[in-house]
Amino acid sequence: MNWQKFNGETLHVPIIQAVEDTIIREHQLGNKLKIYIGTDSQVKRGIVEFATVIVFLREHRGGFMFIHKDRKTHNMSIKERMLIEVQHSIDIAYQVCPLLEQYHVDLEVHADINTNPNFQSNTALKEAMGYIMGMGFMFKAKPESFASTNCANKLVQ
Repeated sequence: MNWQKFNGETLHVPIIQAVEDTIIREHQLGNKLKIYIGTDSQVKRGIVEFATVIVFLREHRGGFMFIHKDRKTHNMSIKERMLIEVQHSIDIAYQVCPLLEQYHVDLEVHADINTNPNFQSNTALKEAMGYIMGMGFMFKAKPESFASTNCANKLVQ
C-alpha cells in the first residue's frame, strides 16, 4: 500500500513505521496529538476512486496528513461504496491501534455518511456505526467527520 504526504512526497517506510515515527517526533516537540482516519470516494466514468487519510492534529498547532489512493472498477451501490469506505478506514485504524495505545494517542474514525435520512449515503449509517463502534473505535459522521468529508474528499474531487 503506497502512502504519501499531502505535498506528494512518497513515504518510503511502512505506514505503521511512519505513524510511529510521527508520534515520537511530535511528542519530542511537546505536541499533544489526536489522530483521525477517514475515507471518501467518487465515481468517475465507471471507476470508483477512494482516498484514505490519516490526519494528525496537534493541539493548538495545526495538523497534517498521510494519504492513500485506491481504485475499483466494478459497479456498486451507494450503500456498498459507503461500507467499503468504512472498511478502508477500519483497516488502517486496526493497524495503528497498538501504537495509539502505546503512546496514549486518541483516535476517531470518520465516515462520509450523512446523518440526515434525506441523503442517499444515510442508507449505510446504521451498519457503518455498528461496524466502527463494534471494533471499539470512536465514530463521527457528517457533519462532524472532517477527515473523510473534507480532507479525503479534496483528494477524490
